Amino acid sequence: MNDLAQSEQLLKTLGSAPQQTSETPLSKSWLLGFDTETTGARPGRDAIVSATLVLRNPELGHDHDVLGEWIINPHRHMSPGASKVNGFTDDYLEEHGIEPEEALESITKVIVSAQNSNIPLLAYNAPFDVAMLQHDLGQWKLDTLESRITNDSLLIVDPLVIDRAVSHRSGKRTLSYTTEYYGVEPDGDFHNATADTVAAVDLIGPMTTLYPQVGRLKIGELMAWQQHAHGIWKDSFNQWLTSKGRRPIQDGWFE
Repeated sequence: MNDLAQSEQLLKTLGSAPQQTSETPLSKSWLLGFDTETTGARPGRDAIVSATLVLRNPELGHDHDVLGEWIINPHRHMSPGASKVNGFTDDYLEEHGIEPEEALESITKVIVSAQNSNIPLLAYNAPFDVAMLQHDLGQWKLDTLESRITNDSLLIVDPLVIDRAVSHRSGKRTLSYTTEYYGVEPDGDFHNATADTVAAVDLIGPMTTLYPQVGRLKIGELMAWQQHAHGIWKDSFNQWLTSKGRRPIQDGWFE
């Protein structure tokens, strides 16, 4: 299935999805997973080279996901570090990547359709992927996400923020470690946008089962709850950084 057909299938499925309300609990919510691979880690200077959207109907589960995958020619060089991680090269992207305007417009239309039905966008460490998308939209003079949606702001689910708030475990919180903790089997190799997206969406099932308070979270409460949770984590992390003589972080979470 080509990029256009995948986008049309996602939009068609979203068209038949229920209009969720602010009262819909996270455990019963449709979700639109999102992940990117990029030329580097600096939004505004780097760009998306691969993106995946995964639409999950909670009643049907993993096996009935609707996927869209895009390989994009960013018209800028891959950094050696990023290329080593995600495997993309300048030559490959130039040969196989579609033009950014086409890909970004397709991706954005699907996200906006989901947002307008109160279907959250789910991404692990979501500020990075959303910032990359926003900067790329601006780079190619395309309308922003916020200017297209009917809600006041984006509706996001970030399993990293949720896990930090409820699991109180030690150790790393990369996607690979977190999926192992929750017993999620990856569908492919990590640092592949599709494998990472599916794994991130798969986390919600065990999270909402192990922590019923997360499953009971209503769509209308999600953003404020995650902002508060991130603030508590940031304060604690900054205390640790300061104790080590390191500079505190300033980043908020969609504030």
